[in-house]
Amino acid sequence: MIMVDSSVWIDFFNGIENTETNKLDEMLGLEEIATGDLILTKVLQGFRSEKDFKTAKNILTSLTVFEMLGEKLAIKSANNFRKLRKSGITIRKTPDVIIATFCIENKLPLLFSDKNFIPFVDNLKLRSAC
Repeated sequence: MIMVDSSVWIDFFNGIENTETNKLDEMLGLEEIATGDLILTKVLQGFRSEKDFKTAKNILTSLTVFEMLGEKLAIKSANNFRKLRKSGITIRKTPDVIIATFCIENKLPLLFSDKNFIPFVDNLKLRSAC
């Protein structure tokens, strides 16, 4: 099972071809793909058309959808942010800290195109799916 970040889903739904969307396209139907409630929110809030919103919602909710934050993960996410900041790296998007921490804790590789995740790969053992 792999987690797919909103950065890939947004490109995918917009018809953008890149390494990550091609990998997602290859894996659909062959490998179990997961999403999280934060990712679901980030992707779905961007649709202007009701038809496109419903199509994306149907696709995303057909996957395994994880609830990504609770007390323990909130504290772990804060600790991961602080570890990176002590190394001189500041992650600007709290949802990305939560998503990365969720994947690290659950040993799920993450398919992403957002550069915010690279410090987690380099320093905190986030596994990249690409």
